[in-house]
Amino acid sequence: MKEQSCVFEPEKETLFEDRFEMKGKWASFFGNDNPITVELGCGKGEYTLALARKYPERNFIGMDVKGARIWRGSKTAEEEGLPNVAFVRTKIEFINFVFEFNEVSEIWLTFSDPQVKDKKGTKRLSGWAFLKRYGKLLKKDGLIHVKTDSQIFYDSTLETIEEGGHQLLKANADIYGKGWNEFNEEEQEILAVKTFYEKKWLAIGKTIKYLRFKLNDSHYQDF
Repeated sequence: MKEQSCVFEPEKETLFEDRFEMKGKWASFFGNDNPITVELGCGKGEYTLALARKYPERNFIGMDVKGARIWRGSKTAEEEGLPNVAFVRTKIEFINFVFEFNEVSEIWLTFSDPQVKDKKGTKRLSGWAFLKRYGKLLKKDGLIHVKTDSQIFYDSTLETIEEGGHQLLKANADIYGKGWNEFNEEEQEILAVKTFYEKKWLAIGKTIKYLRFKLNDSHYQDF
């Protein structure tokens, strides 16, 4: 991966000292000021790549801590010559060392670990603690998308949205079933993208769920 220009693997010390060279400067990497979408826990980058192909006028960055997964996604981006794709290998909790205030337009959470023992909501990627982090980098009215097989993740996210006074835009507990016709053609094309893990869950009969929401105004803060 060190030979692939679209991959960044910042050291912890670099992040903690707020010296990551791309923070606040992603526009210089892409060569434009197009909106940035970030896929958190991107795995092999299926959504990062699919969205980058569909929307060449936007930029997409996948984040994951697993190097082997990112290698596959970055290799595909390199082979296809996708100029609007990048990957960052680091833990998601370090996200505010990777992006500057107001630098990101959208976030995708694709089949995140449901963290079933996370009673305080500090480890789940859609919990209140992570929403605070997202509010420090999302543009005003930025979107958060959630796609999951986990009923726990789905329900807990809905609870967090309600408790936090956030704006729920879409909630569908069975997107490929009776809920499919609730989406327009563009939404269906996006949601039809299937990750490695999604295919596994579908194969054993799990239903796939989707949420889209915006943070309330109090979360958009420059710290």
